[in-house]
Formats: sequence, C-alpha cells, structure tokens
Amino acid sequence: MKLKAIAVTCVSALSLLAGVSAAQAGAFGLREQSAVGQGSSFAGAAAGAAGLGSMFWNPATLTNFKGGQVELVGTGIFPSASLTTQAGSSPLYMNPAFSRSGGDIGQDAFLPAGYASYQINNNLWLGVSLNTPYGLTTKANTNWPGRAYGATTRVVSNDITPTIAYKINDMFSVAAGLQIMYFKAKYTSALPGTAAQVSNWSVVGLTGDSWGVGYTLGATIKPIDGTEIGIGYRSAVQENLSGALQGLGGSLIKSTVMLPESINVGVRQRVTQDFTALAGFEWTNWSRLKAPAVINTATGNNAAIPNIPLHYNDGWYLSLGGEYRINPAWLVRAGIGYENSPIDNQNRSTRLPDSNRWWFSVGTGYQWSETIFFDLGYTYILPTTGNVLMNSNNSGYNPRLAPLANNLYANNSANINIVSASVRWVWDNPKQTVPAALPKVTK
Repeated sequence: MKLKAIAVTCVSALSLLAGVSAAQAGAFGLREQSAVGQGSSFAGAAAGAAGLGSMFWNPATLTNFKGGQVELVGTGIFPSASLTTQAGSSPLYMNPAFSRSGGDIGQDAFLPAGYASYQINNNLWLGVSLNTPYGLTTKANTNWPGRAYGATTRVVSNDITPTIAYKINDMFSVAAGLQIMYFKAKYTSALPGTAAQVSNWSVVGLTGDSWGVGYTLGATIKPIDGTEIGIGYRSAVQENLSGALQGLGGSLIKSTVMLPESINVGVRQRVTQDFTALAGFEWTNWSRLKAPAVINTATGNNAAIPNIPLHYNDGWYLSLGGEYRINPAWLVRAGIGYENSPIDNQNRSTRLPDSNRWWFSVGTGYQWSETIFFDLGYTYILPTTGNVLMNSNNSGYNPRLAPLANNLYANNSANINIVSASVRWVWDNPKQTVPAALPKVTK
C-alpha cells in the first residue's frame, strides 16, 4: 500500500506540464519563433522587428509587408542543465552506491515555424502562422536516484493561427487571429525500490493530450516617420487533457489546464538612415496555472494526490537591441535581454530548474534578390542560478518519500545556445496587386 501511495504521489508531482528543458522562455514557453528576432534578443518584435514572424507577438505587424510573402524558420536549441546531488539530501540520494550526477537533463531540439501573408488591397491583409509556443524535454541520468522527483518529462505543442489585419490609415493598424492549439504531455518518475541499480527501479507516469482554442489581438502606431510602436496580446488557451496513467493500471484520466496569456510591447526607432534602435517588453501570466487536478474518469475522484503543483509566478522579459544596415544587401543585428523567470526556490524542481537569465544575441540579414531574403541569429543564454531545493518549502515536495528520499538538494550548472535561420520569399509582386498612389497635384 505504501509503495502504491508513493507511486501515485510521484505521478502528481509536476505532472503533465512540467517537462521542458530549463531554457528558451520562462517556465515551459518557447520564444524562438523568428531568426530575424533571434539576432536582436527579440527586442521590438511586437513592432515588426522580427520580420514576418512578428505576427506571432503582434498580428497587426502584417500591414508592414506588401504583396504576398512566405517565411520559413528553423531553430536549433542546445540547452545544458547538469544537476549534482548536494550534502543535506536524504540518505537515499547520498548512498555512495548511487550516482550523484543527474547528468545533462536538457535535451537538444529543433523548432520549426512558418508564416504567410497576403495583401488583399491597400487596407486589408490575411495571414497564417504555424508555431510551437510550448515544448521541449528533460531527462535525468538513469543511474541517478533523483529520478524519484523526475525521470522523463515531455511537452509538445502545435499552433496554427489564421489572422486578419486592417490598416486604418498610415498611422494605425489593427489585427486579430484565432489560435488552434494541439497540446501533448508525457510524465514519468522512478519508483524507489529495493533494486541495487536505480536504472532497474519501476517507472510510473501519465500521458495526455488535447486541442484548445484561443485568440490574438494587436495594434501598431506610427506617430511620426521612423517610429513604430506595437502592442500584441496572446490569450490564454484552455486545454482539456485526456490520457492514462502509465505503470499504474492504465486508468483513464483527465485534467484541465489553462495555458497563460501574454502581452507584448515593442518599439522601433530609426536613429539614422542606417541604424534602428529596438526595445521590447513581455509579460506572461504564468501564475494562472496554480495546481490543476488530475481526475480518474471512472470514479470522478483525484487520480493523483496532491494536485499538479504548478504554483508559478508571473514572468516578464525586457530586451534592447539594434539593427545596422551595412549596404543595400547586408545588415547586422545585436541585442541583450533579461528575463525574470516564473520559477523560484519554492517551485523549482529537477524537472524544470528554471531561473532568471540573461540573453546575448547577434544576427545578420542578406537580401539575395528583390524577392529572396536570408536571416541568421544566434543567442547565448546565461542563467543566474537554478539550484534545486526539494524540501517542505517547495510546492513539489513529496512527504510520502520520507524519511529516506523526501529531501533532495541539487546544484545546477546551466547555459543555452540557440541558432536560428530563415528564408523569406516575396512571391507576389505588390506593384501588380496594389495600385500605386496617385501623384499629388500642386499649383
């Protein structure tokens, strides 16, 4: 009975959603949606500084792109988060027969994105984007007993957003889009047992997936020549996950999780003919996740006690950058950002050792022809801390593991490298679809 109780509690701890490498954006969000924006740490993205991909942050930026255009983006994310058991941990974790190293739990990933826009007339645009707003994976060393607090966790999302944008006049544009998001999560934990090798411990967990719907809103303002201010809103998306317990009899389960909304503000200011300054601010309402319940669909009761402990704080991100045009074909970008993570000592876990971090980015763009554009961006992310303190002050603490495995302290050494590339194709000549403005008549 005690083993079953421990297993059930292990399943609940940071359950369906906590699995993403400690990098990218706060918690399990992914900011890497544009190679153009990557090169400047996404400064000014809501004001159009992330190219056609700016529509992810603010759909009203569509009105900056004439005719018909398509942009394809590919991003490689290479996180490193090495956990090492520290003194003060419960006896099981300090056993000299077991490894003290959780290994590099961060898993490399490839993140695709795609955008398309078409200008109907001088005032109306249609667009669509394909993104992965949440995701990635963490996986601990199979010989590390800390797997009792997290073995493998995986989150995958796919989001398609059809969009309509309207240019009111040369100063104001507005837009709206519909998010249609598929979300899937998998969670496993090792069940402490009598096996001499941790890798032989039983593994339990659960899986679930769902479709959810949300929306995006945006506006841009160009008060004077060379200045653009944008604000974008991505709504919360409710995911009614359904799935099954793994290694615990296969009982069917369900859980309702509300993924957070975000607000993005961006500014682009042309300083000289060749240099443009960029700034951005992003806020995400991670605190709305709280502790979603996992329900056994057969009984209507909690399938896991306690509930999923996602007691995150709200997160914010501030970035500054610039873009300099060397000649008509080449330009360079750079940016720096600081992110206040929603994860702190009270909710940081071996699954998600997230922390505040600095972003340092550089990038370049090349116009190969009148219709083909290439962009490349690189970011190095340096977390400020990230040590894990699994004790009674942590929302993911498991008292049923007492007295041998309830307290776990682990040092985290982390960094992230990100490389992003894109190609944009202007497939429709705007001169053919958009009548040229009539010349002014002067006396």
